[in-house]
Amino acid sequence: MSWVILALPKGAVGSGWRRLLAPAVLVLALLGIWELYVELGGVDPLVLPPPHAIASAVYTDRSVLWSSFLVTAKEVLLGIGAGVLVALVLAAGIHFSRTLRRAVYPLLIASQAIPIPVIAPVFLIWLGFGLLPKLAIIALVAFFPVVVTTLAALETIDPELLKLLRTFDASRLQAFRRVELPAALPGVFTGAKLAAVFSVIAAVFAEQSGSSSGLGYLFTIDDAQFLAADAFAAVAILSIFAIALFALLAAAERRALPWAYQSQKGTDNP
Repeated sequence: MSWVILALPKGAVGSGWRRLLAPAVLVLALLGIWELYVELGGVDPLVLPPPHAIASAVYTDRSVLWSSFLVTAKEVLLGIGAGVLVALVLAAGIHFSRTLRRAVYPLLIASQAIPIPVIAPVFLIWLGFGLLPKLAIIALVAFFPVVVTTLAALETIDPELLKLLRTFDASRLQAFRRVELPAALPGVFTGAKLAAVFSVIAAVFAEQSGSSSGLGYLFTIDDAQFLAADAFAAVAILSIFAIALFALLAAAERRALPWAYQSQKGTDNP
């Protein structure tokens, strides 16, 4: 292991540890406060189990949690993919057509105000009790932040640059493909990171509305049986999954858009 560390650039190990140290210390402090609060009688463990009980439940039920996680992860990943695809098509259409913006945008906002328990039975009737209604619910939640952030990024593009492209006889579609879409990618990634977090919550609601597997279903069963530690174990897995998705998208953004991060670094360090 020592030769791997020596092969890294000077300062890479130290900077990496420094980035992880602050959140690690904060998490440990919060877990310690949580543990003491429950142990000192601040709340009934049947309502809020202590962290050590949740960790024990994660280890004891690891096989069930893993199989349930695979179901939920599949739903979330497919739902995010569908939601982002729909969002990009809608954002492009709204960007090109002011009439479409006036007609569709209010409906997009209204779609986010509908509680999932209200819309879920409708999807179940239309799509059955398989994977499709869950994907529809997750995509419904995932697409909106991508639409909003993508449109916001498209609106920040310098109009003078578009005028310059027109002087070179660039078509509207060419201007969009060569200038507007690349400039909007930071907004797309920002929306996708938000969608990743919201989609995990949506998957739980989707599984609670009609499912026989997944972490949301497992949480519902454990909660109904007053198995608080087991229910919180499912929540812990969901939280870790959401953090991992966010981190993966952030890493993909840095790799796909190095120019955006270089400009930020140049601003921070003149």
